[in-house]
Amino acid sequence: MSLDILIAGKYRLGRKLGGGSFGEIFLGTNLQTGEEVGIKLESIKARHPQLLYESKLYKILQGGAGIPNLRWYGIEGEYNVMVIDLLGPSLEDLFNFCSRKFTVKTVLMLADQMISRVEYVHSRSFIHRDIKPDNFLMGLGKRANQVNIIDFGLAKKYRDPKTHVHIPYVENKNLTGTARYASVNTHLGIEQSRRDDLESLGYVFMYFLRGSLPWQGLQAATKKQKYEKISEKKMKTPFETLCKGLPQEFVLYFQNVRSLRFDEKPDYAFLRRMLRDLFAKEGWNWDYVFDWIQGGGARVRSGGLRLARGGGGGGDAPRNVMTILKYQRANGIERPLATAAAAGQPSGAAAGAGGAGAAATRALQEAAERQRQRPLSGTAAAQPSVQQQQLTNPTQQQQQQQQQVVAAPAALVPTRSVPVGGVATAGQQHPPLQQQGLAPRTSVPLPQAGGQQQGLAYQAAAGQQLPEEKKEKSRASRAFVSYSPA
Repeated sequence: MSLDILIAGKYRLGRKLGGGSFGEIFLGTNLQTGEEVGIKLESIKARHPQLLYESKLYKILQGGAGIPNLRWYGIEGEYNVMVIDLLGPSLEDLFNFCSRKFTVKTVLMLADQMISRVEYVHSRSFIHRDIKPDNFLMGLGKRANQVNIIDFGLAKKYRDPKTHVHIPYVENKNLTGTARYASVNTHLGIEQSRRDDLESLGYVFMYFLRGSLPWQGLQAATKKQKYEKISEKKMKTPFETLCKGLPQEFVLYFQNVRSLRFDEKPDYAFLRRMLRDLFAKEGWNWDYVFDWIQGGGARVRSGGLRLARGGGGGGDAPRNVMTILKYQRANGIERPLATAAAAGQPSGAAAGAGGAGAAATRALQEAAERQRQRPLSGTAAAQPSVQQQQLTNPTQQQQQQQQQVVAAPAALVPTRSVPVGGVATAGQQHPPLQQQGLAPRTSVPLPQAGGQQQGLAYQAAAGQQLPEEKKEKSRASRAFVSYSPA
């Protein structure tokens, strides 16, 4: 394809960034402003065209935090075209960069935003139906800490936007999405709803924390037989086994989302609250020092060869390492990591040490080290930082989320409890903590979603149980994950 192409009369098509079964991604440049964008192309002769449908979804979702801005969409020559914000690496790329393992701290900071992104999509009357690490991308520049959700080619309207009448319960549906992260009900052929996006999100969390899922690598003669094996393995794996060695809150997450009825609205605020309480209990600082900022370099240096052979397979990993190195430099989080790591070799001299980005990163690392060395006393939560003490009202929080880097949760404050074995809803009255036999605990107040704060604090002690009640999409286009400024 010739690169001397103009889109909408002002976007020049640049080099190819990536691709998949539903189109190809290119770097583009706005000739009027010089701004770089992402351009997704799909042949108008595609057997199942989806790009214009996806573009309309982006238009509906515009304005939400973590939703890329749609610049233009339409038809140019023989292609359906969508022009959108340029974003950073996907969580799958960053996962590979960190030797295919994230810490609990990083997963909790990501989970908070990922739950919010899914909640926003649901609030606009759509379900995503292809939740996976490739479809969550970090931002660039001022939004480098923001998680973005992409790829709505398989999204579906689950209710009428005006009346909120839910779609009917249907069985014998083909599998839609990615089998590795699909919910059990999806494997069983049940129509997907909001609960299934959240179950898939839970499997993504486990993938990050464990390094892999128990049903990966299963062999079968046909794709149908492989899906059946994956389904069987999922159903036979108890949540306690899946989450073995991890905090009990992850088991409770699965029990909560699996217990939802087909048309039931999830309590997103409760799930965030529960995971934020875990974060506070561990005494961590909500500093956005993710593993790829603080610890990824050491992992690559000690296991560079393994990284080069892992993850996406083939020759993708070295390219991804170089991508993320450039991404870090562009966003002021450069670390002493030589480019030799991209070739699978241990790095030597520091790259760019002494720069402003490196100095800032060293300061973050020192602060994080001091935080780790701080002694914990029993179940007491960490003392709030100065940044956490700066409370803002909901309107300010929403503006910060949409205009700048994602803001950390506000100060830690005591909250009311949830009755054992249940989920609290706004306006419920519960007996005092002493009558419930539960010790008081601090928690982080939630940002308000849609103008109303939903749910109260999670307060169940460890070990308590909440009530339990097909055609795979081959690798979706990994939109805009490969680009980084030269």
